[in-house]
Formats: sequence, structure tokens, C-alpha cells
Amino acid sequence: MFSLLSGCFEYMLRKEELHVLIVGLDKAGKTTLLERLKSLYTDVAGLEPDRVLPTVGLNLAHFEALGTPLLCWDVGGAAGLRSIWSKYYGECHALVFCVDAADRERFEEAKAALDRTLGDRDLYGAPLLVLANKHDCEGAASPAEVAEAFGIGRLQDARPSSVQAITAHTGEGVKPAVHWLVEHIKKSQRPELIRRRMLSQ
Repeated sequence: MFSLLSGCFEYMLRKEELHVLIVGLDKAGKTTLLERLKSLYTDVAGLEPDRVLPTVGLNLAHFEALGTPLLCWDVGGAAGLRSIWSKYYGECHALVFCVDAADRERFEEAKAALDRTLGDRDLYGAPLLVLANKHDCEGAASPAEVAEAFGIGRLQDARPSSVQAITAHTGEGVKPAVHWLVEHIKKSQRPELIRRRMLSQ
């Protein structure tokens, strides 16, 4: 009886783990970002940028931010791999779309990929964080330019959305971006939608 009550008490106090899906075109810096998150939020140092290889499948990172456990999924962004992104939509609490802000020539391709992703009903209400990565590079687009190029302003009514500049190599801007993400997931209806979906299965 004691073990049953203890188990129930532990379950009630357990913090809900939030799932974050990180997608974007290949070479946008998704895996470098994931490794930087490990270095910033855990005792395990992430890989240095020069050791990061293109993602063929999936990379994971577990850490805690603002007292909240997070599980981040970094999924490959090559054209042939984008079809697997949808396998994670139903369980993710938020979407992070990583953009190489210095590669303006691929903005149209990246916008098309983001539009297809946001059009999936399994992502209904999920907060969107667009990270303008490599903003330290010469000629990199500002967050305002990225927001305009990707039409982020029109999304405000459908979901919490933000564009923030980061440099995944150094970690600059990463913590404020993560804090925005956690705060807006908690304010959104997304956690409750996922709980209901899980209970109905």
C-alpha cells in the first residue's frame, strides 16, 4: 500500500517533459545547435562544431531549462529526409525552425519547407521559434528580414511565433531563445491537446 501511495505521490510531483522538434534545411546548423544546448544546459560537453556531421536520421538531447525538462529532436534536413519530420508532429510541444541567415539564396526553399510543415494539422497551436542562425556572418539577414521573408507576422493569430538571432557555434542568443520557447509552450494550449490525444489512444 505504501509503495502504491509513494508511486502516486511521485507521479503527481513529476515535472512534465516538453518535446521540441528542431527542423530546417540541411546545413542550417540544427545539430550544432543541439550540441550547444548540451554544453549550455548539461554537465556533458557537446561536440565541437568541426566534429558535427550531417544528420541522416535523428539526434536527441535531454536537459532542463527554467526548471522544466526538455527533450529535443533534431531531424535531418536534406530534401530526401524532410518527409520524416511529420512522424514527430503529433508529440511535439513546439517547433524550432533553424535558418541559415547568411544563405539568402535558400530562403525560398526554406520558406516552402516551413509552410508545408505548418500546414499539418498535427502541429495545431504549437509555438514556432524561427532561429536566424549564423547571424555573426557577413551579410546575414536580421531577424526582421527573416520574419518578412518567411511571412512570420501572418502566423501570430494561429500560434505564438518569434524570430530570434543566434550563433550556434558560440551559443550566443541560444539561452534567451530557449527561455522564450519554454514560457510560450506553458502559456499555449499545446500541452493540454497532447495530453488529451494520449489519453484517447
